[in-house]
Order: sequence, then C-alpha cells, then structure tokens
Amino acid sequence: MSLFRRTPDERRQRALRSAAPGPLRDYLGVPFPAPSVPLDELPLLAVDIETTGLDPRVDRVLSIGWVPVDGGSVVLGGAGRVVVRDEVGGAGGGGVGDSATIHGLTDDTLAGGEVMADAVARLLGALTGRVLLAHFARIETAFLSGACERLWGAPLPCVVVDTLDLEHRVVTGRGQRDPEPGALRLWSARERHGLPVYPAHEALVDALACAELYLAQRAELQAARPETTLTLRQVMA
Repeated sequence: MSLFRRTPDERRQRALRSAAPGPLRDYLGVPFPAPSVPLDELPLLAVDIETTGLDPRVDRVLSIGWVPVDGGSVVLGGAGRVVVRDEVGGAGGGGVGDSATIHGLTDDTLAGGEVMADAVARLLGALTGRVLLAHFARIETAFLSGACERLWGAPLPCVVVDTLDLEHRVVTGRGQRDPEPGALRLWSARERHGLPVYPAHEALVDALACAELYLAQRAELQAARPETTLTLRQVMA
C-alpha cells in the first residue's frame, strides 16, 4: 500500500501510461486545473448519469448528460446528452420497463442510442481540461471509470467537486446539526436554496440542476468568507 495518497495529477499520469490510444488517452494528455485556480476562473463540467442500478459491476449506464460551468456561469451552449445502447441484451439490475417508468427511456429509445464507447468518448471530449461536478459523484466516477477500464485499459482519474459534500458543509456551517440523509439529496438541497423544481431522472436536466445548485452553494460559501478568494482546493472532494 502506498504511504501517501496520490494527487489527481499523479493518478492522471499513471493512467496515461497504461491507456490505449483513443479518447481516454487524449483526455489524460491534458493537465487538470490546478488546486489554486480561483472559483471565478474554474472550468467545470456538471455530469449526471442514469443507470439501471447502483452497482457498476452488474448495472449499466442508460444515459449521460452534461453542461459546462465556467466560473460563475452555466454554459448551455456546451450542454450535451446521449442515450446509451444496450450492447449485451437486457438492462441489468431492472428491466427496460423499469427504465421507461423511472427515466422515460423506452425500448425504442435505447435501441437507437449510441454504443458505450462513443457515448463516453463524447463525454471525455467535454470533460477535458475541466473539473467533474456531480451530486453524490461516486456514482458517476465509479460507472465512468469502470467503462474506461473496459474500453481503453485504464481508469478515469479526475478532479471532483461534489455538491452533496458542499451541501453538508453549507448546512452545518449555518450551525445546524448533521442533516438527515434524505435532506442532502439533490432536490431537497435545491429546495433549501430556493431553486426551481425540475422533473427528476433525466440526465441533462439533472446535470443542469446540479450546476445551478453548485452556483448557489458557492455564493453562500463565499458570503461566509467575504475576505477570501475561494479556490478549487477549498471545494474539491
């Protein structure tokens, strides 16, 4: 076991040495934003994935949505969404009927989707040079890293900002006790910040919802420390 925790950039360089040529290697060839970058200048990509379950070993990705956040602005012109075709047969961890009920993705929609390699390649192109922003980000990182290992032989290291972790900091910073687990969910957190209600379980909508929540959290954290210029180091997971 290593005596120290590798930095994100060290993990990037290690993965770069083992990644096969292709989109992952191209992504790994670009350095991550430095921890010292001020939040006003930080490029992020809010990402949401919809899956058939929570276990990347047996469940699969149904769709991916993303939207850039440049400093304090959501860049809708850079948003993207892709439905992922089932290349094996069966949706794993719950049938396609469940996906239609929860995610609105029917058999025909999934059959017309992109193969996983093309879907992840599109996401990697959008994520290059940016920080991954997600709510309970371990779901996104686990599924996407597993896909990258299967497709190109290396995991997906990335710098992460997790709005669930930030919400915990915001709530406890107000002097409140640790919140109940459900109180930190995306839609509960948005309600706490007075953000509008959107339909849930649609990848692009959820990515946008995460991006807006981050901006509200960032504003509250900055208001609590007006004399400080917040940087990536102070919000990264």
